Amino acid sequence: DGSIDEVEVVLAFEFKDNQKEYVIYTKNERDEADNVTVYVSNVDRTTGQAKLMGVESDDEWNRIKNVLRELAKSE
Repeated sequence: DGSIDEVEVVLAFEFKDNQKEYVIYTKNERDEADNVTVYVSNVDRTTGQAKLMGVESDDEWNRIKNVLRELAKSE
């Protein structure tokens, strides 16, 4: 929507097979169970300036969830 928010980047990564770049970030908000809320966006650089876009498919979401699971295991 064009708004600007200050966020903390948790992880940025790219899937090499489809060359799509993603960023996982937080605004340090907490839910009712006191968990930190995280967001995931596809990074579109086709215009020369990075633009955060939504995740397009269930397949992408499943792959991103696997990345999040691996990240949680390492912490």
